[in-house]
Amino acid sequence: MHSWLNPRHWGIPARSAVLSASVVLIALVIAGVGLLLVLNTTLLTAADDAAAERVRNVASALRDDSPTDLDNALLTSDQRVVAVQVINAAGQVVRRSPDASTTPLIPVADVTPTRRTGIRGVEPDKDLRISGQRIHAPLGDYIILVASGSESIESTLKTVAVLLGAGAPIIVAAAAAASYSLVKRSLRSVEAIRTRVSDISTSDLSERVPVPTHRDEISELARTMNAMLARIEDGHAAQRRFVGDASHELRSPLAAIISALEVGQEHPELLNPELTTGTLMPEAYRMQALVEDLLLLARADERGLLLRTEDVDVDVLAEDEATRLRRVSAHTVRTQLRPARISGDAAALTRVLRNLLDNAERHALSLIEISVRDGDGAAELVVGDDGPGIPSDARQRVFDRFVRLDSSRSRSGGGSGLGLSIVAEIVSAHGGQVSIDDRPGGGTQVRVSLPSRQ
Repeated sequence: MHSWLNPRHWGIPARSAVLSASVVLIALVIAGVGLLLVLNTTLLTAADDAAAERVRNVASALRDDSPTDLDNALLTSDQRVVAVQVINAAGQVVRRSPDASTTPLIPVADVTPTRRTGIRGVEPDKDLRISGQRIHAPLGDYIILVASGSESIESTLKTVAVLLGAGAPIIVAAAAAASYSLVKRSLRSVEAIRTRVSDISTSDLSERVPVPTHRDEISELARTMNAMLARIEDGHAAQRRFVGDASHELRSPLAAIISALEVGQEHPELLNPELTTGTLMPEAYRMQALVEDLLLLARADERGLLLRTEDVDVDVLAEDEATRLRRVSAHTVRTQLRPARISGDAAALTRVLRNLLDNAERHALSLIEISVRDGDGAAELVVGDDGPGIPSDARQRVFDRFVRLDSSRSRSGGGSGLGLSIVAEIVSAHGGQVSIDDRPGGGTQVRVSLPSRQ
């Protein structure tokens, strides 16, 4: 019982119901008090207006007749006017309504030629509001007093207050019940989502949370969670593929090294410089490069690439890489370089150039082209070759990891299927874009656009 009395142990429906009931109760209290004040003012004003109107009518009659000749209708009482007195200059009541007293309702000295309303009576047992005026008539000076009662006003106010007090609990209870029911019904969808999420495990990410039919914040939450689950599923699948492909790629150089070492173990005389430089070292270097590529992509997946920012002359980097390629390749390397400076990581951009040029060198028939230019606030780097080209439907897929389109892009050719993936990651980290087009004259060209300033 103590825990139920503690608001911290209440559920959202209960807290919503209490809050709704409190707000409605406060609103009712404020509205009720305001209504009673306005009603009291309105009724008092109406009573005072009725008494003042009677004073005006009696004064008009006395200008033509004596008090004894007054029409009895002017001296009758009703729900608003309860007493009428006509007093002469000596302070004697010379004409009055049947229920009026024989003594003035208020001291006659308080009455002036200017009509006054809302004067409190002197009799303590009667709650009267008196309107009075002193007039000068042809037959003498008179004082006219008309009293309006406030008992009926108080009775009306009490009745309204009782009705408001009796209706308030009903309205508050209805508001609390409606709020509780609405929130409880809305939370059923949340509970369904929570139940489904608790059943989803990493072994099966294909499950999705139910989406309510009505369009509201909860349905938007469900759609967002389903989109998040889809991204997690895609990432999990990509991670599994990545691990599987990485294991497959590392198995080949490891198998070659282990095989060579086993031969050397069985036949020590064969473990010579030729075996070391011809088999062991190339496979070790290949495995080292593959491990470095895998680590770079893993860091990019985890938190993005951390790049140093400095002024980089892309044309200078391209010239250096073209010089290196001419020393190791039998293909013709043609350059068209114009000054282009950007803000970026020189080492990372060098890796982009090297990966693109190595890829072009593997597939070119005889020619590799490199061009750099600066325009429209971006440096554009284009690397082309006169090789067999890449089909248009596969130009986006080649930027995925461990993708080889045909036998020419094989492990024996030196490619691991990670070069263009690394290019895409580095270019994206620089805020740029990379795309593949047909080269005029045949072949492929890779176009990289890098903003001049990040």
